[in-house]
Amino acid sequence: MRLVIAKCSVDYVGRLKAHLPLAVRLLLVKADGSVLVHSDGGSYKPLNWMSPPATLRIVGPEDAELEDGVISQWIVKSTKADEQLIINIYEELHDSSHDLGTDPGLIKDGVEADLQRLLAEQLHLLGAGFTLIRREYFTAIGPVDILARDSAGATVAIELKRRGDIDGVEQLTRYLELLNRDPLLAPVRGIFAAQQIKPQAKTLATDRGIECKTLDYDAMRGVDDSASRLF
Repeated sequence: MRLVIAKCSVDYVGRLKAHLPLAVRLLLVKADGSVLVHSDGGSYKPLNWMSPPATLRIVGPEDAELEDGVISQWIVKSTKADEQLIINIYEELHDSSHDLGTDPGLIKDGVEADLQRLLAEQLHLLGAGFTLIRREYFTAIGPVDILARDSAGATVAIELKRRGDIDGVEQLTRYLELLNRDPLLAPVRGIFAAQQIKPQAKTLATDRGIECKTLDYDAMRGVDDSASRLF
C-alpha cells in the first residue's frame, strides 16, 4: 500500500462530474489497484475513490497547470467503465509504501457457530423442558442449526442468525416443510432465533406460525452482569 499526503485537487469525470478543491488530503493506493482520497474527517468514508480494476498513470503537468503550481498529475482510469479521477498534486508532504501481506480477514465475535453452541448448551432459554436432539441436523437442502424437543415431546427446528431478516425466515420455512414429511419427526414447529430480528421478519414468521426469540449473546456467554444494571 502506498500512502501519500499531499496538497491536491481532485476531479471525477464519469457518470457525473465532481470536484474537490485544493486541500491537504491522504491518498491511498492499494495493491488491488484501487485509489482512495481521504480527508481528516468524515469517519471511514473516502471523499472520492476509484474501485479496481483501475490503472494509475503519473504525468507531468501541462504548461497552464504548471503555472498554477501543479507539480504532478495522477490519472486514475477504470478499466471497466468510462470514468476517471484526475488528481493534481501541488505539494507532497509524505510518500511511503508498505507491504501489508495477506490479510486473514475479519474474525467476528459472536458468529452463528458460537450462538449455536451456546444455545445448544442453554436450551432452557427457549422454554422449560427443552432437550437437544442434535446440532447441524442434516437435510436434503442443508443443515438445520438445532433440532430439539420441547417439554411435550414435540420436535422443534431452530434457525439461528446474528441478525434475523426475511431470508432467514424463508430458510426455516423450507426446512419445516421438509422435516414435516418425516413421520418420525412430524409435527415439527419452528423457532427463529437471533441477536436482532427485523420487524418485517417477525411479521412474516408470525404469519407462518414460527416463534421468534431474541438472544442476549453477552448473557449467554457469561459476560453480562445483570446485577450491575440500573434497568
